[in-house]
Amino acid sequence: MLAPRRPNLRLLLALGVITGLFASAWLLLRDSSLVAVRKVEVTGLAGPQAEEIRSALTTAGRDMTTLHLRPDALMSAVRPYAVVKDVAVERDVPHGLRIRVTRRIPVARVVTSGAALPVAADGTLLRGTTADDVPELRLRVPPAGETITDQRALVTVALLARAPQPLRRRVTTAFPGPRGLTVRLAAGPSVYFGSSERMTAKWASLTAVLASPDSRGATAIDVRVPEHPAAAGLEQGSVQRGQPSTGT
Repeated sequence: MLAPRRPNLRLLLALGVITGLFASAWLLLRDSSLVAVRKVEVTGLAGPQAEEIRSALTTAGRDMTTLHLRPDALMSAVRPYAVVKDVAVERDVPHGLRIRVTRRIPVARVVTSGAALPVAADGTLLRGTTADDVPELRLRVPPAGETITDQRALVTVALLARAPQPLRRRVTTAFPGPRGLTVRLAAGPSVYFGSSERMTAKWASLTAVLASPDSRGATAIDVRVPEHPAAAGLEQGSVQRGQPSTGT
């Protein structure tokens, strides 16, 4: 029976030295001026803070190399800007960097003590930004931090976030009322959504009702059961149920 071969210590040592040299060479190249970032392209920005954010990301990006990207450093650079939700970075070797910004979009304005702050779908207050074409959301107690924590307010924000943009622009205010979640449309009816369930289906039902000529003049629309919407305040003074259209 043959004895097992002993490993060649010299060979193992040589392999270890070669591996160490390659690792050292890689670290030197990774952080060398040969691949230093010189050009930064930032996309996805808009609004009053766009140039500040672009400048912060460009400065942070130029402190990197295309072989050593640090997304955490980019996020740290834009942490003061709540409008930035996330950043994605892509290298363009040897000297380019492409950064794509995902923004938080205002879906409402929180009104407290006479001040109005845009708020995103996740309840983040977007300080330093403006939003003129979103509905108002009135709070009795001002938010203590940078996000809304009141659960009723968060549910109302979620409702507005699900609204089709053309309809959201028509909403003047939203609030929890006697018939649950309620919105008021500019030059239009109040709309009763009820609970926070099936929000998308309820907005779709409202869209269908508003598209019907028979719903003109309605003072209120009830979509709490989206398959059976109801419109009130028509000339006939009746409420029609069971169909998006409210004709006789």
